[in-house]
Amino acid sequence: MALLFLPALARMAVCGGTHGNELSGVYVVQEMERQRKEKGEGVWPIPVTTVLANPRAVKECRRYIDTDMNRCFSRDTLRKNIGGSEARISLRVVMLQKWKNNVSGVFVTLIPGIMRGWAIEFILLHFLNPNKTEQNVALEVGPQPHGVVRADIYIIMKEAVDLTIDWIHKFNSGTVFEGGDVEAFKFIKSVDYPRDPETRTLTAAIHPQLQDRDFCLLKRGDPLFFTFSGETVKYEEEETLHPFFINEAAYYEKGIAFHLAKKLTLTVPTVQVQKD
Repeated sequence: MALLFLPALARMAVCGGTHGNELSGVYVVQEMERQRKEKGEGVWPIPVTTVLANPRAVKECRRYIDTDMNRCFSRDTLRKNIGGSEARISLRVVMLQKWKNNVSGVFVTLIPGIMRGWAIEFILLHFLNPNKTEQNVALEVGPQPHGVVRADIYIIMKEAVDLTIDWIHKFNSGTVFEGGDVEAFKFIKSVDYPRDPETRTLTAAIHPQLQDRDFCLLKRGDPLFFTFSGETVKYEEEETLHPFFINEAAYYEKGIAFHLAKKLTLTVPTVQVQKD
């Protein structure tokens, strides 16, 4: 496999509390800030900025106050003046890592901000579970109820942050990372719950056979929803896809019962840092 030389990753930002009721990321950031205060800026081998992204929402233990910060940073939105009291943060960094929790069963899921994020692909290939700025990535870890911190979820998050920092340091130091194939899921579309056509209230819930089966293979005829009147709504499309973020609490207000994705394989080349 050919060797590809790529620029160094000079710095990294770790953001917790983008949603104020997703607490593991909040405590990871607080612990990293404690480590910096105790050991100084040299505590990590690369420059790391820690950000508590939405302090007011964290204080009130709410997803957000006025605006969901996950929807604030599109190019169109950043061209406008954002009203309300939500924090607006702009960081010029090479690696932005956002830590989030969910109540769906996605376990550890790495979500690149762009499909062509070579650094993200390598971190996934070498350090993270493949089943689950310039380089923008969110890591979703669940299930964890909102407003709750679980030690097992916190441990996963903190270890993944440490491994990411370690990977960047090794890459910047000249380590050659062998390429390979990475299993991934490409978002296709979102599916809403069945609703009353007049009142728009829900008429069904996620079917028990689908609940907690994020990234399973969904085939025509498989159950999707169980109506409150006792009927089963089935998957009627010909294409086999994979549902994820099934019955995510934060998505009720957005009209999303789950997302559908197509499974694919990414081929990652062998890489080494580009020398000056």
